[in-house]
Amino acid sequence: MTDEQFESLVARLEAEQARHPAGYRRKVLLLAVAGYAYIALVLAGSTLLLLASLALITKAAAAGIKLAIVFGAFFWLVVRAMWVKLDPPAGREVSRAEAPELFALLDDLQRALQVSGGFDHVRISDDFNAAVVQIPRLGVLGWHRNYLLIGLPLMKALSREQFAAVLAHELGHLAGGHAALGNWVYRLRLGWAQLAARLQQAQSAAGFVFRPFFSRYVPYFSAVSFPLARANEYEADRNSARLTSPTAAAAALTTVNVLGNFLENRFWPDLHKQANDHAQPRFSPFAAMGGAMTGGVNESDLARWLSEALARRTSVADTHPALVDRLHALAEQARLALPQPGQAADLLLGPALAPITEAFDRHWQEAIRSAWEQRHQQVQEQRRSLAALDARAAAGELNFDERYQRALLTDEVGSGEAAAREQLQALHAEDPEHAPVAYALGLRLLQVDDDAGIALVESAMVRDPEAIAPGAALLRDYHLRHGREVEAARWQQRWRERQELLYRAREERQQISAQDTFEAHGLSDAAVAALRRQLAGVPGLRKAWLVRKRVQHLPELPHLVLGFTATPWYLPRTAKRIRQTQDSIAEGVVFPGPAGVIGVEGGNAAIRRKMQKVAGGRLL
Repeated sequence: MTDEQFESLVARLEAEQARHPAGYRRKVLLLAVAGYAYIALVLAGSTLLLLASLALITKAAAAGIKLAIVFGAFFWLVVRAMWVKLDPPAGREVSRAEAPELFALLDDLQRALQVSGGFDHVRISDDFNAAVVQIPRLGVLGWHRNYLLIGLPLMKALSREQFAAVLAHELGHLAGGHAALGNWVYRLRLGWAQLAARLQQAQSAAGFVFRPFFSRYVPYFSAVSFPLARANEYEADRNSARLTSPTAAAAALTTVNVLGNFLENRFWPDLHKQANDHAQPRFSPFAAMGGAMTGGVNESDLARWLSEALARRTSVADTHPALVDRLHALAEQARLALPQPGQAADLLLGPALAPITEAFDRHWQEAIRSAWEQRHQQVQEQRRSLAALDARAAAGELNFDERYQRALLTDEVGSGEAAAREQLQALHAEDPEHAPVAYALGLRLLQVDDDAGIALVESAMVRDPEAIAPGAALLRDYHLRHGREVEAARWQQRWRERQELLYRAREERQQISAQDTFEAHGLSDAAVAALRRQLAGVPGLRKAWLVRKRVQHLPELPHLVLGFTATPWYLPRTAKRIRQTQDSIAEGVVFPGPAGVIGVEGGNAAIRRKMQKVAGGRLL
């Protein structure tokens, strides 16, 4: 199902839900039951086949035994596929004894919401999020184990009352009463999506039993149930407001949106920049995070992030409505209320807070150490390069490309974005047709909310196809940030079209067959000679041909194909030898452009014969 088909179906069903809510709910319920009906049908069918083959043994022993072996293997595949396992969510387990205040709050909320069964596990994660996660014990048959996942950063960002409102929202998805059907469907669509993803990843033969069905059923069920899931989010918000207060629910929603922006766009980027000057990540981000959120954000940034959050509009990209719609449904205004020092919800963890924070900080340091050290070394090299370019610039010795490189390094490791923008403006004035300069300047102008960057990015997209996808995404986000929904939608469509074209082009280039049309590679003599030298050093390579595949999508981007043989005439052909040679080519040969590599022996001999007919194709 394409994005356009998904959106069209959701729009039609939202209208149907508004006109005939009862009929729409019946449709979703019947479709949900159909998923289980398929499972039951496969299980029943495989069981009957096995029983029939066993019964046949008494009448025709040989035939019955053979069929029993075949159908027994099939029955085993069905059972194995049903028991596909999902990994539990990562996080540090907390017990009632460790955090009695947190569990007391959970008990009160579960009683008020008629949540039966409670939670098997409560885990603290390092994400800025809270969620109820259900992991099936019996694979596609269900019998879920409930996990409550709470992000430590989220607890540090909210007061206790705001945090209670967030928990009430999440627990609302497990509530009974009149919301039971909507909650069941809400959880089911998430569960089906998890199972479908795991089945797609499964490499065992067992996956074929359910994979084809779920790969089609799950996207359709997700679209059909989308309006009900969206309504379920509003219902969970109403529960949140009822159990705490509308003011607390609105403040929690607002604060989460704003401080989420702070963490993503300021806290973590600023921390990672410390790698420029410090060789080791000797920082404790989770210990410092609470103070940074409550006292380290300036008012202008808070106002800007709040404005951006309120400018976002509800879309089918997520079942969660946009902030402005959720506030409207609660009849509340945006309320940004940062917790006072010593009043954040992380104190609900009690004695467990300190060891959890320390453990997260240690894990962060260990996980990022390699990338941090690599970044530090890279920055030192970039600074040396920038110093050399600055010295030559003072002497007037830089050409255009070197000046462009200097501008980028100035922004990355030098005096900053403003100085880089000034250099890029001078370069653009000198050569307005230079697409990389136009894009780099446009990007930096948009970062400071200067509309002049729009035309620059658009001009770069016209001149450089590589800029189309990132440029469309950049313009979409910029217009969305400024509340220009029509323009944002136009660039979102352009981005989708480009992504679809790139996907089709990749798919077309990944497949090489005897039905393809091959043409002369079109490389220069020097490029061919360089390839021959590299190929001569590949162990086991016998013969090689180089051609260009004629493609339908993005034909302006040529795609080379190297066909090779690796089997001497006196040895039998083996897949292992061909694979080893192909891996050696992939690791040791640099092609002058995108290229595919394929062994043209055995079943691929027809490809070799077509390559042999292309003039100049033989390399070795």
